[in-house]
Amino acid sequence: MAKTKGDKISMEELGRKSIEEFKKASKIPVVVVLDDIRSLHNIGSVFRTADAFAVERIILCGITAQPPHREIQKAALGATESVQWSYNSNCLDAVNGLRISGYTILGIEQVEGSVNLANAQVFNESKLALIFGNEVKGVTQSVLDACDDFIEIPQDGTKHSLNISVSVGVVLWELFRKFKA
Repeated sequence: MAKTKGDKISMEELGRKSIEEFKKASKIPVVVVLDDIRSLHNIGSVFRTADAFAVERIILCGITAQPPHREIQKAALGATESVQWSYNSNCLDAVNGLRISGYTILGIEQVEGSVNLANAQVFNESKLALIFGNEVKGVTQSVLDACDDFIEIPQDGTKHSLNISVSVGVVLWELFRKFKA
């Protein structure tokens, strides 16, 4: 039977990659660094988003929990198996290692001199490391001091903050669009 507008697309029709196919597929040159993220659901959601946008890898730092963990797995829906990840107890050490490897370090934070995501011109860089911080305190100041630049998500509401998993989704979508253009 022919489908009409609004009919759901089956999993087979979506052409979903296997975990092995995903691991071999090309990725956008982006590393997501999570600096002291408390919420296991946020961590799992970041894995799922990193899978959706084919991110190179995730680095979990400080108090950020690591898979396997039941609460991370619930939100990740298996993405902890497809997305490459590592753990570093010290975020600044992870950032310095990324710099040595040729990454431009971008703090995703509301700081003096930050650039509106819509106006950011950093997308022509070959390799980017995005630092996302704690749900309450944000990115640690010592890590901000090590960043090359800063990106801020524009907001017009009263809270002027987004859940960390939402922030990751917004920024990765913009980067994914730019890298795929």
